[in-house]
Amino acid sequence: MNFHKKGWVSSPAISDIVVLGKLCRYGFFTRHGGVSSGIYESLNFGFDSGDEEHAVLENREIVKEKLGLDTLLLARQVHGKKVYTLDTPLSGDTQVDGYDSLVTNRKGVGLVIQNADCQAILFYDPGKQVIGAAHSGWRGSVANIAAETVSTMEKEYGTNPADLKVVVSPSLGPCCAEFVNYPKEFPAEFQQFIVAENYFDFWQVTRHQVQECGVKRANILISGICTSCSGDYFSYRRACREGDGRTGRNCSVITLD
Repeated sequence: MNFHKKGWVSSPAISDIVVLGKLCRYGFFTRHGGVSSGIYESLNFGFDSGDEEHAVLENREIVKEKLGLDTLLLARQVHGKKVYTLDTPLSGDTQVDGYDSLVTNRKGVGLVIQNADCQAILFYDPGKQVIGAAHSGWRGSVANIAAETVSTMEKEYGTNPADLKVVVSPSLGPCCAEFVNYPKEFPAEFQQFIVAENYFDFWQVTRHQVQECGVKRANILISGICTSCSGDYFSYRRACREGDGRTGRNCSVITLD
């Protein structure tokens, strides 16, 4: 698979950048190293979280500098399954509304997923030089946004799923993924991923879904870090346990060089 890891979210400030093949880099950023304050301390990426706009903008500039990028493509995520394909140049940071997955073959653009327990699933096709980034909470898993992303890469760019490398961000782990209403919310097939009463392993849900698309198991890397447990990440679940649920958003970015 040839994942070359310079580091794995090990920095106490911001995650190190990981090289995924020769021409692709990604970063799973912690909540540290930014300028936001209070409950949003400090690298909050989300405008809709309640943080001050100028702080979020400065945090985004910090991430771009870290990655050496001029432009970011973001989505106003809605827990759906629509995929946005970027095939034209960007003049500056751009947000598209109503999408939960982004795909492009354009170099120098950072595809951004914002999350606070949901998964960022990053995709790289080293043959066709195409990348994708999907936002997948439990609703995204039910809708199988991962499969929608792979299908779009196949249709638009000729991707062979067997060539894909897939990386899953720090996100809600099986230790904390309690869903008491799962009989009404989840398909019956998800019961194979129950690890305790009402607890599910959504990391393995994603592994299963991308493998069903034809991605090789050896080409799937899961960070294994639970955002609800780790204070290094923003977490909606933890914010609900400790307060009123308000929290910032982590960011995951993938780019082609």
